[in-house]
Amino acid sequence: MPAIYLNNLTKTYPGSDAPAVNALNLTVKDGEFMCLLGPSGCGKTTILRMIAGIEHTSGGEIAIGDKIVDSVDRGIYVPPEKRGIGLVFQSYALWPHMTVEQNVDFGLRLQKIPAKERIARRQDVMEKLRIADYARRYPAQLSGGQQQRVALARMLAVNPGVLLLDEPLSNLDATLRLEMRAELRRLHETFGTTIVFVSHDQWEAMTLATTIAVMSAGQMQQVGTPDEIYTTPANRFVAEFIGTPRLNMIPLHQPDSGLAQHLQRRFALSGQARHCGIRPEEIVLSDASDNHSIPMIIDNIMPTGGSWVIELVAGEDRLFHSTQIRPRWQARQQVHCLLPTASLHFFNHNGLRHDVGTN
Repeated sequence: MPAIYLNNLTKTYPGSDAPAVNALNLTVKDGEFMCLLGPSGCGKTTILRMIAGIEHTSGGEIAIGDKIVDSVDRGIYVPPEKRGIGLVFQSYALWPHMTVEQNVDFGLRLQKIPAKERIARRQDVMEKLRIADYARRYPAQLSGGQQQRVALARMLAVNPGVLLLDEPLSNLDATLRLEMRAELRRLHETFGTTIVFVSHDQWEAMTLATTIAVMSAGQMQQVGTPDEIYTTPANRFVAEFIGTPRLNMIPLHQPDSGLAQHLQRRFALSGQARHCGIRPEEIVLSDASDNHSIPMIIDNIMPTGGSWVIELVAGEDRLFHSTQIRPRWQARQQVHCLLPTASLHFFNHNGLRHDVGTN
């Protein structure tokens, strides 16, 4: 399966001062499952549409495999139907007057695939996506998850080198979304297709992708595995965007903050470190104090089903701790909070990750 190369990719819409995508560089490796993740308006769908060829670039180049498919400077533009890609939108766009097998057959007929091969490919992909039993049904007779699988089968039947998915699970309810995440993982393992998936749902990205590209305001913030993105965020945006409950961010230069003073003393911080972050599940609570713990009062205990979120306060300081173990404390009790050194993330005045010495 081909890789995708985006070199200084730029998109500026008429009448806009700021580019929707700004000089972006990204490589999607052969057979990789890449998720473009970010808030609404960050440019992720624009990138997908430019890769597909349904949105023209303003600058830079796009290559699929060893072939440049879009370059303003070189005057190259390859139309979507010649890029070897399959595209599935949030709306599945199935033909309502066609049966499941006719929908899956549609692209194969356009490619003028011989009947014997067409039937074999159609049957193979329908069986792999577990929709063969619905072959004679119409889209209106299918559930949302079944329609999703038909849309994917239609794309996969034509053997695209690249599969582009634009938030295809957002129309499904929570149960079906979970089921389809498993389906997409299985699909990727079965076909080995290079996949670019757009999502604003961080847990969708974390559970599906082999690589995540986090975006904000048309710029790439970090590219890495789900574990790298979560445990080693490159900047404050990534650190605070990823994670629920969100990461606790502590300003380090507030004179009335006991947490800030504690961290300043503990790490002998220079002026370069401006914020310190810690994920709620990394905070350790105890009845006993030690040299590195901080006394705080439990302000609130919030059950969230299989876990609990504990809100902690001390003066103007506020932290959130999450745990899957039923808390043994009550609101208004004092506890001692330990912030493990290995769990702390420091950031400089530009919001970039900053390494500090540890004590």
